[in-house]
Amino acid sequence: MFDALSDRFEGIFSRLRSRGRLSEADIDEIAREIRRALLEADVNVRVVKDFIARVKARAVDADLSKSLSPAQQVIKIVHEELVQTLGGEAGKITMSSKPPTVVMLAGLQGSGKTTAAAKLARLLKSQGLQPLLVGADLQRPAAVEQLRVLAQRVEVPFYSEASDPVSVALGAIEEAARLGRNVVIVDTAGRLQIDTELMDELRRIEQAVKPQNTLLVVDAMTGQEAVNVAEAFNQTVGLDGVVLTKIDGDARGGAALSVKEVVGKPILFAGTGENVEDFEPFYPDRMASRILGMGDMLTLIEKAEEAFDDEQKAKAERIVLEGEFTLEDFLEQMQQVKKMGSLQSLIGMMPGLPKEVRKAQIDDREIGKIEAIIRSMTLEERRNPTVVNGSRRTRIARGSGTNTSDVNQLLKQFKQVQQMMRGFGGGKKGKKGKRPRLSDLRALQQMEGMPELPSGGPRS
Repeated sequence: MFDALSDRFEGIFSRLRSRGRLSEADIDEIAREIRRALLEADVNVRVVKDFIARVKARAVDADLSKSLSPAQQVIKIVHEELVQTLGGEAGKITMSSKPPTVVMLAGLQGSGKTTAAAKLARLLKSQGLQPLLVGADLQRPAAVEQLRVLAQRVEVPFYSEASDPVSVALGAIEEAARLGRNVVIVDTAGRLQIDTELMDELRRIEQAVKPQNTLLVVDAMTGQEAVNVAEAFNQTVGLDGVVLTKIDGDARGGAALSVKEVVGKPILFAGTGENVEDFEPFYPDRMASRILGMGDMLTLIEKAEEAFDDEQKAKAERIVLEGEFTLEDFLEQMQQVKKMGSLQSLIGMMPGLPKEVRKAQIDDREIGKIEAIIRSMTLEERRNPTVVNGSRRTRIARGSGTNTSDVNQLLKQFKQVQQMMRGFGGGKKGKKGKRPRLSDLRALQQMEGMPELPSGGPRS
């Protein structure tokens, strides 16, 4: 996500760090490089012009802080202006004072609209709401069936009928009242391109159910064209927000950086992968940090909070403090991590990682191989891997459908992890590690200029 743009910014800022002070000529040079990087990322020309003007004005007039180097000051300005360009404050859906709240999703075919509907339902469900998924895309029977299957996967009720889209939407509101569901998510039909028939259908649905939220689903892979689509939909049916899909596959990022300023509607959600879990609220400040290669610890923490229940968190903490870590624990922790999303997206959120690590291609199927190897072990072997000799390795490899080199590699990696865990906790004989408190995390954030943790952050 934003790989090319992140690389360009990293190159620009690395050259800045060697300079003791910045002249106006230096700032002009930096501005030209940033402008070129943004244009290559397919950012709207007007957005680039306004962005560069704001950065230059602030950099020239800045009273450089004694605690920040010139490079840090420029990075701070660029980060703050990126946040503003992306929307400033995080948006959210508008809830109706009289349930159910209706969310209508619109978009072109291939934008990921049907999948986004299910992902949104799962997200809202995790927030304590009771969504109902509605298949109103009657142009494609496969879309209705796809949404039905996805609804089962995220364990959310589904509604559709063989009539017309307006009747389906109206019937869904009655069904929501009957089932006690407080959010109705309507998946509407798409087209390969914007046409009169598509817009007329959307207008009729909108007039019938009066949605509190009309959200446009756009594919970030389409770059600048995504912004043009958003403008057209907004002019015709009126939008309340945008859902960007497939941003994990967009190396440029131009759509995310353009849509808010051009269309004037906030990006509310972002699809970050293929799994139903790969969907999150869009936070401009966190996205700006990702673009600048600073990671996104807050989202990583929130994903961990969601994936691990209190008992699992207490057990994980006990493992770290006591320094005792078995292959059974390793297997359990991996299964929980899988709930947080793809490993590639999680690594992208970790701050301070070398570029080589961030850009490395990680295959989530490797987790499946590791799980198969551990499950092929006996209880004794999982708890005490040192007993795994040559004949046992052959048996484990045969039972897991792998080879002995895979088993050897896992045991070697596990030993390294085990030693690292003992280093964190100090082991039973050593001094136990000190768990970071919430106040410590807040102090660190203030030092780094990060936003404060929300009240629902890590427990002290």
